[in-house]
Amino acid sequence: MRRPSRRAALTLTAVGLLTAVAVPAFAFAGPTSPVPQGNGNQQAELVGRSVLPSATFGEQVPSGALAGPANGVTTPFAAQPIQGFSGLLADGDDWLVLEDNGFGTKANSADFLLRVVRLHIDTNTQQTTVLDGGFGLSDPDRELPFPLTRSDRRLTGADLDPESFQRMPDGTFWIGEEFGPSLVHVDARGRVLAAPVLPDGVRSPESWDLDGAAPTLGGSKGFEGMALGVDGHTVYPMLEGAVAGDDPATRRIYSFDTNRGTYTGLKAKVRFEVPGNALGDMVALDQNRFLIVERDNAQGPASQLKAVYLVDTRDIDRDGYADKRLLANLMAIPDPQGVGGTAGGFFTFPFVTIEQIAVLDDHHIIVGNDNNYPGSAGRTPGVPDDNEHVVIQVDEDLQVDPALAAIARRGSR
Repeated sequence: MRRPSRRAALTLTAVGLLTAVAVPAFAFAGPTSPVPQGNGNQQAELVGRSVLPSATFGEQVPSGALAGPANGVTTPFAAQPIQGFSGLLADGDDWLVLEDNGFGTKANSADFLLRVVRLHIDTNTQQTTVLDGGFGLSDPDRELPFPLTRSDRRLTGADLDPESFQRMPDGTFWIGEEFGPSLVHVDARGRVLAAPVLPDGVRSPESWDLDGAAPTLGGSKGFEGMALGVDGHTVYPMLEGAVAGDDPATRRIYSFDTNRGTYTGLKAKVRFEVPGNALGDMVALDQNRFLIVERDNAQGPASQLKAVYLVDTRDIDRDGYADKRLLANLMAIPDPQGVGGTAGGFFTFPFVTIEQIAVLDDHHIIVGNDNNYPGSAGRTPGVPDDNEHVVIQVDEDLQVDPALAAIARRGSR
């Protein structure tokens, strides 16, 4: 793909994956500061940023009654905070983001309504806006095999913990969630179409079908990321944490046939840099290669590793794990043009949860944080984090399979 000139204006549109983004040409030598373990010579550059303020609210339904105050913000709220973005999909010229369970736990999120929010991400103005066209999640046909919090069957953060999603060519969505963990099929309006599908032998402490058995996965360690395959009907959900009996640094990627509604085995295992690190999100480049976000559980100056890795599930070195190498160090993104206000220096993305990634074209990715409003303060101590998205230009040609763009266009409105 031809790379645009340095004078091209930076605009971010999203007609599907592989969207052409007019950005300055890559012309930076790369970071000289310490980088995570892996290919430390990989070059990357910050070329776009957009922010949605933390104190952004939506539907006038009270929330946060059981969520404690944090970072100078008192609870409860008179409306639903727009926060907790944990999945990102192109939607025409705009984006859909999936909100997670709300305030962090099943116990304190019964008044947080689960939603998909539609955004306009503008890297010219650096301002993100909320658009009409989002939708809530609900279970009007009683497909979920457990009692819901609300009598109107609208889903809350006490019912499910959605963390990843993919849209099918027919416009429906598959959602990866953590309480099972499970995959949940919903229609284009967010209504559950069938009972959740759980993988054999993997249950979290919050699972509705433990029946007294011991969990085999840590709490909040379920399907944090999920990629859509090039065939348009296989999804690859990835666990955030290790399954009991696996090496603690191992993370499983499953294969799931959405046509049959069944798991078809493991796609691969990925070895994390540190056993306690967590998956943030994932996206496919082709049938075998994926980008993943790996992160530690710290924020601000205490952060040690927030990074995008390229993993190849063909396991060329035959060590039993997907081959893995660093693509972008999110704690030291070169910012020669001052996009993030650090001209000539390094821009950091120091958030405890970084849970969105998408591919724009063969040289550009977009990454976003889950701001955990009002609990996280990675950017500025004592100040609730905003919802941020950054566009990163990578020197490597990602060689994304064109089939993924075609699938995205068919599913998009």
